[in-house]
Amino acid sequence: MRGENKRTVLVGIFVFLGIAILVAGVMTLGGQQKKFVKSIQLKTVFDDIGGLQAGNNIWFSGVKIGTVRKINFYGESQVEVEMNVEKSVSDFIRKDSKATISSDGLIGNKIIVIYGGSTEVPAVEDGDRLTSVMPLDTDKMMETLQVNNENLVAITQDLKVLTSKIAAGEGIVGQALTDATLANNFKAILVNLDRASANSIRMINDLNSFTAKMNKDGNFFNELATDTEMVPDLKATMESFKVTAANSQEMTRKLSELTDKLSSTDNPMGMLLNDPEFAKSLKSTIENTDSATYNLNKGMEALEYTWPFNRGFKRKAKAEEKAAKDN
Repeated sequence: MRGENKRTVLVGIFVFLGIAILVAGVMTLGGQQKKFVKSIQLKTVFDDIGGLQAGNNIWFSGVKIGTVRKINFYGESQVEVEMNVEKSVSDFIRKDSKATISSDGLIGNKIIVIYGGSTEVPAVEDGDRLTSVMPLDTDKMMETLQVNNENLVAITQDLKVLTSKIAAGEGIVGQALTDATLANNFKAILVNLDRASANSIRMINDLNSFTAKMNKDGNFFNELATDTEMVPDLKATMESFKVTAANSQEMTRKLSELTDKLSSTDNPMGMLLNDPEFAKSLKSTIENTDSATYNLNKGMEALEYTWPFNRGFKRKAKAEEKAAKDN
């Protein structure tokens, strides 16, 4: 009887220890999974959860605040994630906060990270749905890195070919690096450029000196640029020039009209200059007039010796001779 009692006691002790360990484990796991903490339920929808599972943790500002309760298909090809979040931290999560999927470490389990939210927006309530933000796709990143690596390899090969051609003296760059004559010519060009730069600097200095002299008081150009009293005189002179130009233009127009009239035969002067028949007739008239004048002179000379006028001419000659003697 004593042996059976002892065995019963030992079995009871082991059963008690087992129950205690089981309860402690349940309490520990429940504490980690937030099973015994008052919580609210939030939802969010992702296009791809990337291996997220029920029971994965939820983080907010670096603190674990809950776990993934359930994962459901939503819509046509989306996934709805139900989250249990501690009610004590719900006051810090706003309705405009966002949820994204991340990893617990470099290769750890998937977690949901809640972030953002403005203080002007009310806090979340049980059943609210948060806006989701798709995380970076690691596979796509690796594909992009692979493409970049291939491009880098191609660039490296091209650079190797290019440097080998340059080292062999091919192309302009290769010749510039290996050809001594080309290098000397390049040095000469640099020397000429340096001289041209020096000449330009000297020219600029001379121009600055010239402008400084022009800006001195008493200089004609300085007075022309700064004297406000000269402006009305210049304007008046320009107006006079304009009037003179207008008069010259009018005079030129009238001279042009006059020359046009002189070139025509519908006026006396134009007929005199351009009509050959009239010129011939005028010439004949002048010749006849000259002949008549000549004959008149001859007649006047002969008249002096005729009897009726002989005495008068003699008295006139004596009077002229006497006047000459008296003088």
